[in-house]
Amino acid sequence: MKSRKETLEEFVAADPNDSFSRYALALELEKEGEEANAVVQFRQVIDRDSSYVAAYYHLGKVLARTGHDDEARDVYRKGLIAAVAANDRRTSTEIQEALDALD
Repeated sequence: MKSRKETLEEFVAADPNDSFSRYALALELEKEGEEANAVVQFRQVIDRDSSYVAAYYHLGKVLARTGHDDEARDVYRKGLIAAVAANDRRTSTEIQEALDALD
């Protein structure tokens, strides 16, 4: 039986522009402790779909946890702009709180 990660990798391979599948893969990689691969996938979600605001929050979280605070701040700031533009109050609040926690 295939793992969740393998299934998600197949979804991404079948449709590289599917933000949801790539985001889900990044979350799974993060959960499995594959932070570097998770960062790559979160960045690709954002590069392909800059309005996918949850990806900024999780990318920033992984970067901060792995000691890349300056990069995390930059990602959080961009995510805050995207979340406000999308009128996503919940995510903008989460990102602001994460940014405040870094400062």
